[in-house]
Amino acid sequence: MEITMNQIGTVNTPFCNLENMPVQPHGAEDVYATIELYDKYKKGLKDLEGFSHIYLLYYFHKVQNNYDLEVIPFNDKTNTKRGVFSTRTPMHPNNIGLSLVKIVDVYDNKILIQGIDILNGTPLLDIKPYVENFDIITPPVKNGWVKSQKGEISRKRSDGRFVLC
Repeated sequence: MEITMNQIGTVNTPFCNLENMPVQPHGAEDVYATIELYDKYKKGLKDLEGFSHIYLLYYFHKVQNNYDLEVIPFNDKTNTKRGVFSTRTPMHPNNIGLSLVKIVDVYDNKILIQGIDILNGTPLLDIKPYVENFDIITPPVKNGWVKSQKGEISRKRSDGRFVLC
């Protein structure tokens, strides 16, 4: 079985360098960016303006496809190696990223978004609407090894450990 994906557009952000970027959208709440879809996908934006948030699925195009199955993630206060699938590091086997962002405006083939934590020029693979009735998790919620509070995550920046390009 062959798996193929198509880039549907590009995410244009103020982050031109991987170093010192926010490591989660909570660290970029005041950062605006523009998604520009290829014209052939423009019709797919119909009705999107009725949603407040969207999930972006994208390709970490500046990360070499080197990965370890155990990594020390940015938000691990104990500096302990964790299984890669229990982290949000970009160093996964398929280099796919996921971010939940706020929609500010939808126009033509573009979406103005807020709260973005990804590199300028990132290839966009898909967009999915956030739907509270589908996506909100009711307590109890378990966060595994992650002990960081929202304020700590907001201040955390990349330090180069996953920068391989």
